[in-house]
Amino acid sequence: MQDKPLDRLPPLQLLAAFEAAARHLSFTQAAEERFVTQSAMSRQMRALEEALGVTLFERRHRALALTEDGQRLHAACAAALNTLRVAVRTVREPHQRQLLALTTTPGFASLWLIPRLTAFTRAHPGIDVRLDAGLGNRNLASEGFDLAIRYSPVGTALGTQLFAESMLPVCSPRLVDELALPLREPADLARHTLLHLAMDDDSAGMPAEWEPWLSAWGLADLRPVARLSFSSYSEAIAAAVAGQGVALGRRPLVDALLASGQLVTPFDAGIASARAYRLIVDPAAKSRPAVKAFEQWLLTQCAG
Repeated sequence: MQDKPLDRLPPLQLLAAFEAAARHLSFTQAAEERFVTQSAMSRQMRALEEALGVTLFERRHRALALTEDGQRLHAACAAALNTLRVAVRTVREPHQRQLLALTTTPGFASLWLIPRLTAFTRAHPGIDVRLDAGLGNRNLASEGFDLAIRYSPVGTALGTQLFAESMLPVCSPRLVDELALPLREPADLARHTLLHLAMDDDSAGMPAEWEPWLSAWGLADLRPVARLSFSSYSEAIAAAVAGQGVALGRRPLVDALLASGQLVTPFDAGIASARAYRLIVDPAAKSRPAVKAFEQWLLTQCAG
């Protein structure tokens, strides 16, 4: 019996299913993405392994890991599928509206980007924007995103820096006007509720998000009267607007709320943040007119 040629491709639907399973490292999540059952996805991966004559996954207790062969095949499948996506999009674009896919953090999206997006969509009526706001770093190539705006340490070389940020306490004007609980100097924060993001390294007293600011002002041992933690930065800012406590404002994200008077700075005591916002563009998408238009618009907005 003649051996199969080494470069003979298995069914392409199996390779597409494998790319999803390898990316998620979960047959269940890959099945949901591919609109099949978990057992069907598992059978497809077995069929692919049999067709190739190798093991692609290490099937551990409630977990998957890629073998060396699986890693090599996943890298090739992800690159090939992205090339196909770009080609299909290039063919469709002259005949259809352009779609721009962008991923960023929830705080940047809700406080800075979304209020400005109307200006972009009005200036570019043929471009539809798909915005993904999450805390995880999306893989642009394999997950179909054109651009990412990421919150990265200052000095990171990847991408283009949009702007740095400074941090200072912000609250509702009602808290500043409350005579029973003065808020005139940093030490007065001990009488108030601190609002912050929930973090794994929060101690029982000082929220980790506040630590750099409190330490900079000689208040490393400050213990607030209470703390409220939130899963996203925009929720903490919404609580500050509602008068529930004092949040650590990140400028320029909170500049619009300060300008409108919904938030105030009880004392002028800002410090430079150790992080900045950077724009990452998928190299395969960089030449697309929609991507170039958004990149130029974004840089103009940040310069302003």
